[in-house]
Amino acid sequence: MEAEFSEMRNELQSRDALWRRIQLECHQLHTEILKIGEYKDMQEIQIKHQSSCMQITEQLENKNAELLLLAQSQEHQREELNKIRNHLYREEQSHRSEQERMKTEISDLTEELHQKEITIATIMEKASLLEGQLKMELEIKDKLLAKQQLLDFQYNVIKSENTYLKEMV
Repeated sequence: MEAEFSEMRNELQSRDALWRRIQLECHQLHTEILKIGEYKDMQEIQIKHQSSCMQITEQLENKNAELLLLAQSQEHQREELNKIRNHLYREEQSHRSEQERMKTEISDLTEELHQKEITIATIMEKASLLEGQLKMELEIKDKLLAKQQLLDFQYNVIKSENTYLKEMV
């Protein structure tokens, strides 16, 4: 856009220089026509030349107006482009912030998960130890129960024998 603007400015300056040269030429021609003012044909040429100069002047003025409008349009487009760039920059910053927040959240959740895995492993290890202890205690109780049942049986046998012996005596 800067290049177009610069090109338009150069064209405007070029046309302005052309305009000045044409005015100078018109002035010189006018001076010459006045010198030859005695000839009627020359007066007609002067009128035609002035008309031509006025047409060229009008065309240059129209071109200058067009260039001015183009320059204004370019300035408006530059402002719009800056607005779009600013909006895009804000969106990118917002996106980066959101990404950083998500990375932090993921990192925190990963750490929490790791801690929970450690806790679960510790609980499983303790549960395994407690299960082993419970099996041992159960085996001991089973043995004690069997021993108790054996002792009860022996007691009952001895009690029966005593009763039998008492009856015999």
